[in-house]
Amino acid sequence: MNRYGTEWHSAYDQPGSHLWHRLRLVQDQLRQALAEAAPGPVRLVSGCAGEGRDVLGVLGDHPRRMDVRARLVELDPTNAKAARVAASAAGLDRQIEVVEADAGVAASYLGAVPADIVLMCGVFGNISDADVQATVAALPQLCAPNGFVIWTRHRRAPDLTPSIRAWCTGAGFRELAFAAPADQTLSVGLYQLTVAPATFDPDLRYFTFTR
Repeated sequence: MNRYGTEWHSAYDQPGSHLWHRLRLVQDQLRQALAEAAPGPVRLVSGCAGEGRDVLGVLGDHPRRMDVRARLVELDPTNAKAARVAASAAGLDRQIEVVEADAGVAASYLGAVPADIVLMCGVFGNISDADVQATVAALPQLCAPNGFVIWTRHRRAPDLTPSIRAWCTGAGFRELAFAAPADQTLSVGLYQLTVAPATFDPDLRYFTFTR
C-alpha cells in the first residue's frame, strides 16, 4: 500500500487507532506552539503534510487562525488535493498553500522559511536513522528566531527517540514537551530553537523515504 495513500489516511478516522491518537497529540502540541508564538503573523511549514489534518484540524477554529500563513508540502497529488479542499472548506484557502513537492529537499520550502512553526510529522519513522539525524541538524535552517518544531516517531525497538531528543538538544533546541503514552508506541516532541537560526541552503536534501 502506498505510504501516502488515502487508505492509509483513513486510520485517522478510526477512534483508538495509532494515527487517531497521534493526530490528537500533534494537534495539542501545535495549539501550545501557537499559544506561545509571539503576537503578529505566524509562518508555518509542514513536511509530508498528507491531507493537512495536523494543521487544518487546529486552525479551523483557533483564535489565531488569521495570523497563520502556512505551506503544506505533500508529494502525493490525491492527498494534496484533499488538503486544498479541506483548507477551502475551512475558509483558509488564502492562508494555506499546498505544494506538491518532495518534503525531503530544502527547495520545497524556499519562500516559506524561516518559519515560526515547523512540523515534521510522519517523517522520522519512515527514513533512515542517518537521515533523521541529518534532518534534525538542518532544522535550524527552517526556523525563525525562537521557532518551534513538532516531530513524531514510533518507539518500537530499537527506540530511536532518545537519540532524536539528544540530537535536537545538540542542534540548539530545548524540549518543551515529549508526549509518549504508556499504552502506545507513538511519541510527539515539541521543541523551541534557543540559538540563532542557521543560514538556509536551498540545495540540501534532508531525507529520502525508505518505505
